[in-house]
Amino acid sequence: MPNVDRGPDSDAQRWVLGWRRLTLDAGLLVYPLIVLAQTAGQPAAVVLLVAFCGCYAGAAYAAFRLRSREFWVLLGVLTLVFGAVLPIAHANAFYLLTVIVSLAVPRLPRRGMAIVPVAAGATVLVPWAVWRDAPGWAQAAALVFTVLVVVAFAQALRVNRALVQARAEVQRLAADAERSRISRDLHDLLGHSLTAITVKSNLARRLAANGDERAADEIGEVEQLSRQALADVRAAVSGYRDVTLAGELARGRELLRAAGIVADLPTAADGPHQELFGWVVREGLTNVVRHSRATTCTVTVSADSVEVCDDGVGAAGGPGNGLSGLRDRVSAAGGRMEAGPARPRGWRLRVTVGERADEVETR
Repeated sequence: MPNVDRGPDSDAQRWVLGWRRLTLDAGLLVYPLIVLAQTAGQPAAVVLLVAFCGCYAGAAYAAFRLRSREFWVLLGVLTLVFGAVLPIAHANAFYLLTVIVSLAVPRLPRRGMAIVPVAAGATVLVPWAVWRDAPGWAQAAALVFTVLVVVAFAQALRVNRALVQARAEVQRLAADAERSRISRDLHDLLGHSLTAITVKSNLARRLAANGDERAADEIGEVEQLSRQALADVRAAVSGYRDVTLAGELARGRELLRAAGIVADLPTAADGPHQELFGWVVREGLTNVVRHSRATTCTVTVSADSVEVCDDGVGAAGGPGNGLSGLRDRVSAAGGRMEAGPARPRGWRLRVTVGERADEVETR
């Protein structure tokens, strides 16, 4: 059974909801006070109406505290009190029915609205049929209008709560996406930089052991790479990433040279997917240096595709976090990524974007 009285989602909402409910609940007390004013000379009616007000306050509190059983018990007591007041107040007693229906309808299933026309019809017909009084048109109008206001208020609460929950979900998803982005960027950025630092450090150590003066130049490049790695970390955390295909090709050419791998890389890099293809080249060349034990590496770039191939042994242990993160980037750009062994040997990483990606998908 739907319940409009689920607790609010924050202290501010609780405060606003409390005041709105207090205003609405207090407003419904006008109806028993109307009946009390018209039956003030009858002690039995006064006692019953005081009891009605007390039970109404208890029912409203039970509804606010989500005490469903207590609420329905008190609502039953209110109905009994209404039945006891009915022979005394006649048509005016139906103001009490307005309070009862207003409490019940928002907490019933949608089909519970059917009791509104039934109650309104009884309000009109019963005084005329039983006591030959005038039909209770005013009481019926008050019942219908009040129930509609209460239902609209309850629906507004539901919509407001749904919006709050949706906003919280959006914030949670945004936080998850940001954590994923930072994790992916740190892996891609630091993986490349630390691989380059390791390769150049090994090269500098070998050169120094042979007394080669180039060792100092390599150490200087290691220092520069370390500073760049620090800047990359700051860029990833702040959300700013300056990755271009031309820059990655230039850095990749130097990385392959330091690793002793013959590089066949294009010198020009034009096209609409500069950043995405830059990430592909960065991840692809990093894996070549780390895992492949290759002697040659080729990068081929076109307007809608980029391919990194080597003649090594391939990626050991299957795809890692780097390829998974790259696949996410490619999917977000509407592209398709293929990574696997090449023939007759080696490893091939290929990314296609645009119409050609759709062609690959349908093969």
